[in-house]
Amino acid sequence: MEMEKVTMQDIADALNISRVTVSKTFNNQAGVSSSLRELIFEKAKELGYTKVPYQTTEQAEAHTIALIVSRPDSAVFWTSIIHRMAQELSNYNINLMYTYVPSVYNKSFTLPSILLSGSIDGVVVLNVYDLEILSMVNKLSLPKVFLDTVPSLTSRQLCGDLLLIEGYNTIFEITEFLIQSGHKNIGFLGDINYAQTNLERYHGYCACMEKHNLSIRPEHCLTGKIDIFSYEKELNTYLDQLSSWPSAFVCVSDYVAHFVKRYMDEHPYSLPHPVLLTGFDNADEYTNVAGHIITANVATDLLGKRLALQLLFRTQHPEAPYEVTFIRPTIIR
Repeated sequence: MEMEKVTMQDIADALNISRVTVSKTFNNQAGVSSSLRELIFEKAKELGYTKVPYQTTEQAEAHTIALIVSRPDSAVFWTSIIHRMAQELSNYNINLMYTYVPSVYNKSFTLPSILLSGSIDGVVVLNVYDLEILSMVNKLSLPKVFLDTVPSLTSRQLCGDLLLIEGYNTIFEITEFLIQSGHKNIGFLGDINYAQTNLERYHGYCACMEKHNLSIRPEHCLTGKIDIFSYEKELNTYLDQLSSWPSAFVCVSDYVAHFVKRYMDEHPYSLPHPVLLTGFDNADEYTNVAGHIITANVATDLLGKRLALQLLFRTQHPEAPYEVTFIRPTIIR
C-alpha cells in the first residue's frame, strides 16, 4: 500500500498555521516573517514533503533577535535568564544579539540603528524600566515580548506580549505568614513606581494587612522613587531617621533586603528589637541574606526559555491578540 503524500495542509496543521502561509513561504511571497519561514522549511523537511523549493542562501542564514537590555550584568538573576533564552533560540537557528540602552533616558538618546535596519526579526525587552525608552521601543514595528514594564505603561498600551513574575498573591502569602507568626507591625520597602511587579507586590502586602485589620504605618514604608544608582545610600538615610522600627519589613526584592540587612548588622544598637526581613527573587549572590530570609524563588532558566518561546509564537502569529502571562514563583521559608 502506497504511503499518503505529505501536503502543504499537513505542514500547516503541524505548525498550527494556515495553508495560505505555507503557500506564501514556498512561493517566496511577502507577509511571512523570516523566522516563521525557517520553521516551515524545517517542518516540511521533517515530514518528508517532496516539493520543498530551493532555499536561497539568505533564507538559510540564521536569524537574529535583539535583546534590549539595561545594566545586563547587574545581577546573576538577569544573566541566568539571558543565557537560557539564547540557548533556546539557538535550537531554532536564531541568534540573540545584545542591544544596550541606558538605564535613564536623556534627550540625546536615539534607539540603536540595528533596531531600525530591517535585519531584526523581533525583540525581547528585559530589565528596562525607563518610561521614555520603553515608549520608543513600544513603537517599533517588530514582534515584541516584554519582561515586566513600568506602571505608567500598562499592558493595554503595550504593542507586544508581556510576561510578569506574579507578585500580588505571593507577597500576600508571605505577609500572611508573618502575621500568623505574631507580627502586627510590618513595613514595606521598595520603589513601587519603578516596575509593575513592584507595584503588584505592594498591593499584595496592603491587601493582606487590610484583611487582618492591621494598620499600615507610613513611617515604616519606603515606596517612593529611589535612584537605582544610590539605593544603599537612600535606604541608609531612611533607616537612619527611623524613630521606631516595625517587627518585620517586607522587601520588594532580595536586592533591597540585603542592603537593609547590611545596615542592621552595622548598626546593631539602632534596633530596639529584632527585625525580620523578607525578600523576593531568591538571589544567591546576596550572601548576607541568601538562605536566611523568606523569599520567592523564580526559576530563571525556565523563564528564559519561556521568553524565547513566546517570541517565537509572536513571530509566527503576528495578528494574534497580545498576551499577558504571569509566572508564579515558589515561596522559600
